[in-house]
Amino acid sequence: MTFEHKSVLLEETVGSLNIKPDGVYVDGTLGGGGHALRVCGRLGDRGRLIGIDQDSDAIAAASLRLKDYRDKVTIVKSNYEQIKSVFEELGLERADGIYLDLGVSSYQLDNPERGFTYREDAPLDMRMDGEGERTAADVVNGCSQSQLYRIIRDYGEEKFAGNIARHIVMAREKKRIETTGELTEIIRAAIPMKMRAVGGHPAKRTFQAIRIEVNRELEVLEQTIDTMIGLLNPGGRLSIITFHSLEDRIVKNKFRDNENPCICPPDFPVCVCRRKSRGKVVTRKPILPTEAETEENKRSKSAKLRVFERR
Repeated sequence: MTFEHKSVLLEETVGSLNIKPDGVYVDGTLGGGGHALRVCGRLGDRGRLIGIDQDSDAIAAASLRLKDYRDKVTIVKSNYEQIKSVFEELGLERADGIYLDLGVSSYQLDNPERGFTYREDAPLDMRMDGEGERTAADVVNGCSQSQLYRIIRDYGEEKFAGNIARHIVMAREKKRIETTGELTEIIRAAIPMKMRAVGGHPAKRTFQAIRIEVNRELEVLEQTIDTMIGLLNPGGRLSIITFHSLEDRIVKNKFRDNENPCICPPDFPVCVCRRKSRGKVVTRKPILPTEAETEENKRSKSAKLRVFERR
């Protein structure tokens, strides 16, 4: 199965970076290399692109896709959480632009062996880094009922989280839950029949929640935005594409806090906390896909792009 991922908000993201031909740009979620290919096309002889991804299949696909630009591309197998270490290893101090596409690739979703899909029966995996230690099966079988409830409620925004968590615990007391098919049937049984017919597949939210937990997606995003802004040259931009409200809220709040970090009470005549703004939010409202893009690529429907510029 070939690694596929239709690049969402492609022109908007690449345009938002204000690319300089001799600049240094970092793709923190390289995937199949769609955004990277477009960035490389705008770089001159002295320009450079660093691609980071934790998925070996993605790296293989991107390496092939970017082969014509191999003299200006460096690909690193890592999580963008380690971006500072990547810079140090490559002898880089600053970048002119960093961007993230937080969407799960079509390859990851559609390849049953990766265990992301609720549409086919496969081992419960969901690791974006195939060498990672913790799988979805470990989460489902190892977390307490209250932990599962919190994960499914907070990361899946699932209103039947309590019942789903209870059903999972009851099922695993009989036998370990090993496959996506087993989990899907457990979730289905936990949701009232009249609610199964509305709002898409009944397992969708729970699978999203478990995937986020396995890969620490929100934790990594929240902990790394400040670091990425700190690695930008003046005028450099951080552009992030999110796909659900939890990610978007983190990006929106982090960008706002970096623009207005002052924590003094509003009635103070002057700032005494001495926290200085690190730049400005370029996108007061997120950039959304066009109608034409959402028709062509259904998975782009929930995408939002936000951009921050370093002072």
